[in-house]
Amino acid sequence: MKSQLKEPPMTMAIRALKASGVHFEARPYDYVEHGGTASAAAAIGVDEHLIVKTIVLETDEKRPFIVLMHGDREISTKQMARVLGVKSVAPCTPETASRHTGYFCGGTSPFGTRKKLDVYAEESIFSLPYLIINGGRRGLMVRLSPDALDTVLHPQRVNVAVD
Repeated sequence: MKSQLKEPPMTMAIRALKASGVHFEARPYDYVEHGGTASAAAAIGVDEHLIVKTIVLETDEKRPFIVLMHGDREISTKQMARVLGVKSVAPCTPETASRHTGYFCGGTSPFGTRKKLDVYAEESIFSLPYLIINGGRRGLMVRLSPDALDTVLHPQRVNVAVD
C-alpha cells in the first residue's frame, strides 16, 4: 500500500539532499521487517531493479565503506576486494553499520551518514531512468536521478554485481 506525505520526515538523508539542492521525491511505504528490496519495490510499485540498496561493508583491516547496488543483484565481495586491493571485504554487522552511518538496518541511506565513508556504486545504476534509494529510515525511500548520486556522493563506479 502506498502512503502519501506532504513533507517527508526530516532524516539526516533528507537534510543532506535538501542542502545539496538536487531534486528528489519522497516515497514513503509500509515497511515490512526482513522484506528487503522486493517488499519495498512491491509497496512502491516499481521494478526491484530500480531500487538501489545501501550496503555497508568493511575491509579485512576494518575500514568501512558503502556499496550502492541494484535491489535484485548481489555484491561479489571477491571482486570488490580486487577493486580495493585488499585481501577481503565483508558486510558489517548491523550494529557496526549503524555506528558508522547513524542509521538502523533497513533504513540505511548513503546520504547524511554520521561518518564520511567512501562510496562505490554499481556502474549500471547510472543508466537507469531514475532510482529509488533509502531516505534515512525504515519505510521511507526517495526517487531521484542517477546524476544526483554524482552531485551528492561522488561515488566511484564499479562492476561488482552478481545476478
